[in-house]
Amino acid sequence: MKKKSRFLQTPVEPFAVDAGLSADEVLSRMERISFQGRNLATARRVWLKMLEDDVTIFLGMAGALSAGGLRLIVAHLILNRYVDVLVSTGANLYHDLHETRGQRHYIGTPQSDDAALAADRIDRVYDTYADEEEFIGNDNWIATFAASLELRPYTSREFLYRLGGHLWDTTERDGILTAAYRANVPIFCPAIADSSIGMGLSQARQKKAGAGFIDIIGDIVESANLIIRRPRTASVVLGGGTPKNFINQACVQAEFYSPEVGGHRFALQIVTDVPHFGGASGSSLEEAQSWGKLATDAARVSVQADATVALPILASALATTAPPLLALRKMPVFSLASRVMTIDGLSVPTDRFEDVNEPAV
Repeated sequence: MKKKSRFLQTPVEPFAVDAGLSADEVLSRMERISFQGRNLATARRVWLKMLEDDVTIFLGMAGALSAGGLRLIVAHLILNRYVDVLVSTGANLYHDLHETRGQRHYIGTPQSDDAALAADRIDRVYDTYADEEEFIGNDNWIATFAASLELRPYTSREFLYRLGGHLWDTTERDGILTAAYRANVPIFCPAIADSSIGMGLSQARQKKAGAGFIDIIGDIVESANLIIRRPRTASVVLGGGTPKNFINQACVQAEFYSPEVGGHRFALQIVTDVPHFGGASGSSLEEAQSWGKLATDAARVSVQADATVALPILASALATTAPPLLALRKMPVFSLASRVMTIDGLSVPTDRFEDVNEPAV
């Protein structure tokens, strides 16, 4: 009798439909199907491993996810400390601010008459609409707040913490910025100029000379020092973009000064881009290992899917299984109220790298 190949050990289990399955039960069954369904189920396993380990978890957020209805999922992940640091595009934070201030996005269609929308001053993001006049009001609100701050440079992290605090004080509504403020979770926005928040900051400078000064290079130093202070890290990426690369380059920069870093220990990404066009958004996690962004033995998974499909299922499943791990989790403790951030009581400077290889003087 022919010996069964070692490759033929675990059979595919056809997904059986049962009424009333929870998201967690659905993903448990999807572990034995194939393709992106199995990858999404694996993503839950990888995220649970992150929560069991002593790692700092970075979340990268790109694309129009706030406008597309996912902002309160991200706020939930922040408030309940599924993640420890958020790196986001400015657009996601701006659209979050828009809704936290009581405004809305509206269901539309990609087959719109865009000339008619323009005539009514309606902005379109694929199949989602928003009122341009409300956006103009938000820009002015940001400008007025930024102009009220002390005239000096701010990292995006410090500015967004202060913006989140002002937003919470004036609205007391749930959102990404207000959740991060309340949970003392830092937000970095490395491309803040490429957004309506950047436009609001530019208008602040028009209101008051010298206002709206964001120190983006300080963000690089601060994020790398954060990793030098806590070298074990993990990465969750939604949609690629600048946030994905910023999270990864922080590891590379930190390792230049501290050999203990060695790349992320865990990584999962939910992306629609593909690697064969050469862009960082679609780059594989295996490629990230070649740069030292991931540890060679990192637990990792890529889910090739739209985050508006995958994240609600994944977050709902984690809400069932993760709470016991969250209760025991040794999460990093940040202090963000002063100009210099601290993590677990250690300062995280923005002006120079913490060079652990430097000889004692």
